[in-house]
Amino acid sequence: MSAELISILVLVVVFVIATTRSINMGALAFAAAYGVGELVADFDADKIFAGFPGDLFVVLVGVTYLFAIARANGTTDWLVHASIRLVRGRVVLIPWVMFVLTGALTAIGAVSPAAVAIVAPIALSFASRYHISPLLMGAMVVHGAQGGGFSPISIYGTIVNGIVEREKLPGNEIALFLASLVVNLVIAAVVFVLFGGLKLRNDGTVTETASVSASSSVSSSVSSSASSSPSSADSSAVSASSPAGAGGDAKSAPEGLEADREEKPSAEPEDDTTRLNPARTATLAALVALVVAVLAFDLDAGLTSITLAVLLSTCWPEDSRNAVSQIAWPTVLLICGVLTYVGVLDEMGTIDWAGEGVSDIGVPLLSAVLLCYIGALVSAFASSVGIMGALIPLAVPFLAQGEIGAVGMVAALAVSATVVDVSPFSTNGALVLAAAPGVDRERFFRQLMMYGGIVVAVVPAVVWLALVVPGWG
Repeated sequence: MSAELISILVLVVVFVIATTRSINMGALAFAAAYGVGELVADFDADKIFAGFPGDLFVVLVGVTYLFAIARANGTTDWLVHASIRLVRGRVVLIPWVMFVLTGALTAIGAVSPAAVAIVAPIALSFASRYHISPLLMGAMVVHGAQGGGFSPISIYGTIVNGIVEREKLPGNEIALFLASLVVNLVIAAVVFVLFGGLKLRNDGTVTETASVSASSSVSSSVSSSASSSPSSADSSAVSASSPAGAGGDAKSAPEGLEADREEKPSAEPEDDTTRLNPARTATLAALVALVVAVLAFDLDAGLTSITLAVLLSTCWPEDSRNAVSQIAWPTVLLICGVLTYVGVLDEMGTIDWAGEGVSDIGVPLLSAVLLCYIGALVSAFASSVGIMGALIPLAVPFLAQGEIGAVGMVAALAVSATVVDVSPFSTNGALVLAAAPGVDRERFFRQLMMYGGIVVAVVPAVVWLALVVPGWG
């Protein structure tokens, strides 16, 4: 058996173990990089670490550090509440508010699971209270997060663009962002129509009391959910789907909308989430400064984020005391581990060998659609970031032939690997499942599974037709 084939089989084993045993894929990838590098390729430690993505490490730590502070001082809660107030409580607009809000959070640098963890609890609470389909609301939250997930300063966007630059492929950051945004926007519109969104036009408006109480009731769960790691979220989806997890969870139907309209305004003081204090104002300014620094001045997103986070920590140490522990360390480990192993594969020549094998099929377009489906299927049960980190380099050799446009192919792979995160086995899907109150969780789990299966079956072919076949890039 060739060294290249062994290294590919080890990669498959890493994905299988990470999926079935809820072990961080990055830790497994580091172990695989060491084992394959030392025993198969006879590499020393320096050569194994040559593929460690130091720049991406700084981006991940810096951005998630800044958002951990924003969660701790209530800035993210304020953003959610302010968005609800903007639409004056109109029920029909609430799913779209959640779509835009999660998209905005990921677009300016929040990790997708963190954005979903922030927004999903309040979104699903509104869904329960106002008879909105939880599948509709959950899908709007997840697709919103993925819609903004490939902006030039986002985590996903930075990762993919970094891989494209390393592999010396033609890249277009704006095209990647717009491809994901348009695909997820179209899917959200279809879901909105099919699952009763248009019927909400006649359902009145959310009372101010309801808005405030819903915001305050989920604030504590938001803080705890936002720190969930990809591996723990995936395992929670499995446990939540079991009969034991579902037992006794269904609750009585929520009060009718007419009853909600009759609620009297609360005499209690205004909820704290509605007020801007100095810490929140400074945090909002820091988020704006991050966007301006990266887009207007082309500064490094990671170093800028860390600098802003340190400034906020210095001014308000009590709000950010635990922020370092809330950095998405499992995600950092996952990404750095997988990309380090990919670096070993590159040094061994495995990527060229595998890419030539795909090219030997003789039909580049067929090879392209197969990679899109592989990315979607595996990502529905494992890490989207890990899949992108492995698949894009594998596509390099046949992209180098020039028969397939690199920009369109990279965008198709990125979208295929992330749009399926509505699956209850993925991080985002698991967070939606866990956040839904007053539902039969076993039934909701099956709905998410069926919807995720439809997305896996349909979307890769659609993005292949739209992005790859025309030869973009």
